Amino acid sequence: MGQSSGGAGGLSDSVAKVVDEVCQRLQGCRRALFITGAGMSVDSGLPTYRGVGGLYEGIATEDGVAIEEALSGYTMETDPGLSWKYILQIEQTTRGARPNRGHECIAELERHFDELWVLTQNVDGLHRAAGSTHIIDIHGDVRNLMCTRSACDYRETVKTFAGLSCPPRCPTCDAVVRPDVVLFGEMLPTAKVEVLQREMMRGFDAVISVGTSSLFPYISQPVALARRRGELTVEINPGKTHLSGVVDFHIEAPATVALEAIAARLAGG
Repeated sequence: MGQSSGGAGGLSDSVAKVVDEVCQRLQGCRRALFITGAGMSVDSGLPTYRGVGGLYEGIATEDGVAIEEALSGYTMETDPGLSWKYILQIEQTTRGARPNRGHECIAELERHFDELWVLTQNVDGLHRAAGSTHIIDIHGDVRNLMCTRSACDYRETVKTFAGLSCPPRCPTCDAVVRPDVVLFGEMLPTAKVEVLQREMMRGFDAVISVGTSSLFPYISQPVALARRRGELTVEINPGKTHLSGVVDFHIEAPATVALEAIAARLAGG
């Protein structure tokens, strides 16, 4: 596009200018919502999605079913061994992932705002590990395990799935254990949806979408609502999405690069 690359932090001059404009607007904001997707965790070594990331892009699994079918609520109920086969593969591929600088920047930005919320589609738990405090992990956290037997209250957070059987069994009642995440075909958790709706009703001065294609209505809705209310809307994404022409600013850059620049400017750097 003929842009020079002289912007600070590896940003082109034109993108750096957009970041500067965004930061000027953010100076007067007190409540912010960051909405994050798979692109947020790329620099932590996690590939972007299709079975938690390009792992099965465009192909069926070795069992001849789509990854969405293998990782569905129905398959977890009827053939938990099949679901867990791919859950274990994915966890092994992403094992040891740590928060990247982008996660850390969002956590550090809590000092700039009176209140900062994170709505994330990611199930990797990296926002919490980075120190963010107000998190709506709408799809859950893969390392939170729970018993599938409704009468059993077994829950455990594990650091790794290494050593788990396939499928793992509850130490209390011997029923199958599953991750506390939203599998394909399942409903979103009511409690988390209620928190999101409550905070949306309170309103945000700024809504910033980071590294997500925003395909789900509950991910794009906060941006659309903020836009209608005249609140600041920003999209950080190296590519274009259906929100790119709707938001006030589109920062065409990877999540970590853009967030580092924003955090540095707001900190006076």
